[in-house]
Amino acid sequence: MTDPSAREQLLKLLRQEALEFKDIILSSGRRSNYYIDCRRVTLSAVGAYLTAQLVLQHLPPRTVEAIGGLTLGADPIVAAVAAVSYQEGHPLQAFIVRKEAKGHGQQHLIEGPYLAQRARVAIIDDVATSGGSILKAIRAVQQQTDWQIARVMCLVDRQEGARELLAQEGYELSVLFTGAELTSLPD
Repeated sequence: MTDPSAREQLLKLLRQEALEFKDIILSSGRRSNYYIDCRRVTLSAVGAYLTAQLVLQHLPPRTVEAIGGLTLGADPIVAAVAAVSYQEGHPLQAFIVRKEAKGHGQQHLIEGPYLAQRARVAIIDDVATSGGSILKAIRAVQQQTDWQIARVMCLVDRQEGARELLAQEGYELSVLFTGAELTSLPD
């Protein structure tokens, strides 16, 4: 069950700190008249905590062993979720999917602790537009590991095709907020 006060607090923070109305080209290549920079919230102490709380409320205990996603949007989210899950007695590991493998060292595409074979994992992103970033993280996990993707999530769905793209791939997108919720006037 979602804590309504935590959800409302995070929504307020996202509206105040992450939302900007301006013409911009998104990572999907699409133009928009607003931008959502969740890192302004997920990298703050209160924002990280509230985000982790809400994500964990959408992940029943013991349904996954780890949570990860494509750098950079997922990084603060997965770190916060790992820390808060430990504090709550149901620790989840965190992993980060690089945009491309390093050209030196061990050349990993996925960074994080070792997970058991066929570990159940959740993939998360901060903002979903077309779903391309989430799908890139899914593909990396599929190609580099034998982990089972049990959940796909985002903090904010701009409602511009991500849900549909992921459904075509067999994944249901779990959304904490929609772009419409952020851009609408508060009650």
